[in-house]
Amino acid sequence: MENALVSSQKSSDSGLQAVLHPLVLLTISDYITRHTLREQTCPIAGALLGQQNGREITIEHAFECATKVDDNGNAVLDAAWFAQRLDQMRTIHKSPQLDLVGWYTLLPKAGPTPAILPIHNWILSEHNESSLLLAFHPEEAVDQSVGSRLPLTIYESNYEVDEPKGDQGEDKEMRDGDAPLKLKFRELPYSVETGEAEMISMDFVARGAGNATLVKPTEPSKPKGKVLQEVDNKGKRRLVDPEKKEDTTKASDEHMLSREDEELIASLTAKANAVKMLQSRIKLLITYLERLPPSHLSGADAPASADLAGDSHTIPSHTILRSIQALVNRLALLVPSASGAFQQEMLSEANDVHLMSLLNEVMQSAIGIRDIGKKHGAVESAKKESRRAPRMDVESLTMGGAAGDLSI
Repeated sequence: MENALVSSQKSSDSGLQAVLHPLVLLTISDYITRHTLREQTCPIAGALLGQQNGREITIEHAFECATKVDDNGNAVLDAAWFAQRLDQMRTIHKSPQLDLVGWYTLLPKAGPTPAILPIHNWILSEHNESSLLLAFHPEEAVDQSVGSRLPLTIYESNYEVDEPKGDQGEDKEMRDGDAPLKLKFRELPYSVETGEAEMISMDFVARGAGNATLVKPTEPSKPKGKVLQEVDNKGKRRLVDPEKKEDTTKASDEHMLSREDEELIASLTAKANAVKMLQSRIKLLITYLERLPPSHLSGADAPASADLAGDSHTIPSHTILRSIQALVNRLALLVPSASGAFQQEMLSEANDVHLMSLLNEVMQSAIGIRDIGKKHGAVESAKKESRRAPRMDVESLTMGGAAGDLSI
C-alpha cells in the first residue's frame, strides 16, 4: 500500500544532498535508550542543527525537545521552551554558526504518518521553510546485518499538486484556477562524514563494545609425564621435583591478572577519573556563580559602586552564563520521570554494595578464626607430647629396677 505523504518524484530532481555526522546518531540513540528504559509515553522528537551550503545540508548536532498535547489531541512542541533552547544552541555553536535544519522522530519504514504533520508544519511556518525530517526506524535497528544501511531515512519537504489517479489520461476535466498543493516528503540521499572530534567519540564507543565481549583465557596444558631432570642455561642437567615446580608456577600465576581483569580495572579507573573531573568542574561553576557581583546574583538593579567595592568578584561573562543556563535547562530532560523508582533502585544498589562489604568482613573473620584454631591445636598437641615424655622415662626406670632385684 502506497503512502499518500511520500512523493512519487525522484530525489535527483532537486539535487539536494544531506551530510550526516555520527555525533547526531549517538545523540538520537542515547535519547531513544533513555526514553525506552524510563517507559515514557510521550513521542520522541528532537531538533537537528547544521549548515546549508548551496544544495548541500550538513547535520552536525542534535538535541531532544519537550512535547505537549494541544487542544485537538495532537502532539506538538512546546513553543516557548523550543525557542529558548534553540537560541541557546545557536549561541553555543557560533564557530561555525549552526542553525535549525530539521528535526527527527521515530517512524516506520513505510514513511511519514499524519501524526507528525502538526510538528512539521509548525517548524516550516515558524523556523525553517525547507526543514528536513530524519526518520529513525527502530524495527530495522533491532535486526541489523553486517554491511547494511543505517536504520534511518532523511526526507525533504515538497509541495506538489495532488491529482487524482483517474485524471492521468488524455481527457482531463477542465478546472478553474490552480490546483491545490499538498505537502509531501521526498527521500534524500545522504552521506556520513566524520570530524576529528567525532572520531574520538566513535573510538571510545568501539572500545567499549570490544570490552563487552567475554574471551575465556586458555588453560595451560599440563604435562602428561613426570620430568625428572632439566637443562639450565649452562647446559648442565639437574634433578627437579615436578610437583614443587608446578606449585611455584601456580603461585606466580596467582599474581597475574587476566585480560578481563585488566580491562575491568582500566574501565573503572576511567570512570573514577571522569567522576573526579565532573566534580571539579561542578565546583568550579559553583565558585564562579558565588563570586559574581551582587547585581547579577539578586537580579535587582544595584549601583555600580557596590559591584566594584569588592575585589573578589569575578567579571561576568554573558557567554558563560548562557552556557550554564543551557546546561541547567537540559537537566530537566535528564532527570528520570519516575523519581521514586529511581531512588528505590539507587537504595537497592547501595544496600547490595554494603551487603557485599559485610560478607567480605565476615569471611575475613572466619579465616582469622580458622587460623587461630589451627595454631591453638598445634600448641595443645605440643603440650600433650611434652607431658607424655617424662612419664615414659619414669616407668622405664621403675620397671628396670624391679627386674634387677629379681635377678639377684
